[in-house]
Amino acid sequence: MPWLYIDWHAVAVVGVAIMTFWLFASERLPVQTSALLAVLALMLIFGIFPYEAAGRELGPEVFLAGFGHSALITILCLMVLGRGLVTTGALEPVARVLARFWSFSGQGAFLLTLVICLMVSGLLNDTPIVVLMMPVLLSVAARTKGSASQTLLPMNYAVLIGGMATTIGTSTNLLVVGIAEDLGVASFGLFDFTHIVALAAAVALPYLWLVMPRLLPAHATDARSPSLLTFDAVLDLKKEGFADGSELRTILKRADGLKVLDVIRAGKQVMKLPTMHLRGGDRLLVTDTAQRLREHAAEIGATLRAAMPRDPGDPASQVLAQVLVTQESEFTGNPTGIARFVDTHRLGVIGIHRPEREVMMDPTAAILRPGDVLLVQGPGDRIEQLKTAGGVLVLDANLALPHTRKAPVALAIMALVIFLAATKLLPMVLAAASGVALLMLTGCLRWQEATDALASNVIMIVVASLALGEALEVTGTIRRAGELLALTGDWMHPAAILACLMIFMAMVTNFVSNNAAAIIGTPVAVVMAATLGVDPRPFVLAVLFGCNLSYATPMGYQTNLLVMSAGGYRFADFVRAGLPLLILMWLTLSFLLAESYDLF
Repeated sequence: MPWLYIDWHAVAVVGVAIMTFWLFASERLPVQTSALLAVLALMLIFGIFPYEAAGRELGPEVFLAGFGHSALITILCLMVLGRGLVTTGALEPVARVLARFWSFSGQGAFLLTLVICLMVSGLLNDTPIVVLMMPVLLSVAARTKGSASQTLLPMNYAVLIGGMATTIGTSTNLLVVGIAEDLGVASFGLFDFTHIVALAAAVALPYLWLVMPRLLPAHATDARSPSLLTFDAVLDLKKEGFADGSELRTILKRADGLKVLDVIRAGKQVMKLPTMHLRGGDRLLVTDTAQRLREHAAEIGATLRAAMPRDPGDPASQVLAQVLVTQESEFTGNPTGIARFVDTHRLGVIGIHRPEREVMMDPTAAILRPGDVLLVQGPGDRIEQLKTAGGVLVLDANLALPHTRKAPVALAIMALVIFLAATKLLPMVLAAASGVALLMLTGCLRWQEATDALASNVIMIVVASLALGEALEVTGTIRRAGELLALTGDWMHPAAILACLMIFMAMVTNFVSNNAAAIIGTPVAVVMAATLGVDPRPFVLAVLFGCNLSYATPMGYQTNLLVMSAGGYRFADFVRAGLPLLILMWLTLSFLLAESYDLF
């Protein structure tokens, strides 16, 4: 039988694929190194021993095409767009509201997030939803001192499950339905199989909500977050702001966790009572972490008082840093010490931390002592210069300040990208690339910030998976496996064949692109149904669902790679958390499909 013949090139490709998966899962080498070795192995095999199929020669240069592939460019552009939302602080108001709900009922807020993602992703493209939700969950984790690594991946999988529910949920759905219609299968309506996915989602939801977070690591997801030192600072209440005319207890309730030590009015300390009415122009002496101080100021309509230099620098390049004053400092023991520090280093001072301090300190007027830690603000290059100055020590705790005046612009750009992609006016790659260009042109993001958003492990995983997918497809390995599966119709029950087809497509889609898997699997499904003499629609849906069960590897779908970078996940995390979900969804969808189409 000709389908039994597999040349040695195909055998070698399968060997490389197995070895690559083992290296990824075992983590004996960095993911980037394993991916590079896979690409190099394919280049050597097909470079030393040329291969030709259907009049096309497969040379080593083919396996480098992934570096310019639209899938990789799309992923990288989406990473930059996500960083733009974070850098401008565009989603901070949403995150603050969600954080309040999260602090009140973390499990309830997490469940609500999953349900919303499941519902919305059926009608909107999966990728923009994940891009929008990532910075929100990262910010919520920072505010609630939780771990975003335990919520990002479940959120991502909820989006992928919801995307299966309609014919327009993903491009893969459209491709499968389109190919099947071309092959003579009756067309599917928009919501023809929504009820099946809804039931499967109801089964998967408890796993996503209660089990998966326990299988994922609980670690910090942003190495740039500042340490949790608390700083004394002063908040100047704005006239006609939220706090103007409000009772102190109302302010404390709104800015949950705010510690007000003193209230200063017209230069005099006033009695701090819960029922006292605050006024615009009052000064609140408060203490909290750097991140929370900024949030409190935004929540109650106040500004952080600062001793600022005459030339504060570019507002778009401002960062916060923690600076330890040492014994050798010339600024200690003098009432003008902070002012001299500001003039000398051209950095603003907005907070001060003193271990075991007895009274509240005004950071603009305190007399410095050795051991004090200043919370300073200024351009990143001035912070770098401070590292070589005497008498001070810059701690490893820089925090970029959001370009809040650019937040509406960043939100508008993201909305435009989503609109263009959702309405199919532009391909996703072009919409995302246009969004990145607009971020740069409008000053929402600097090139350094954009390049910081890119992750080498994601780049190499994409390139390696595209190279392996190309080799498996051109050598006919996947096609022959599908033909072999079709022959089982002589001795297997149709429901069992349907389940085998779905799990086969799930295995393929976790290593090859979803669309490539759809192109291979849909004709096989139609042939299998014709051989069995049954309705081809459930078999086409088995391919559609199988191509969406991309949970077990980071290269299974582009949003997996996005959350891998943001959440600090390893390859093994996807296997540990995603494989049980894949099996659960496979069993549930196989049963529901067979039941819905009377295959039992």
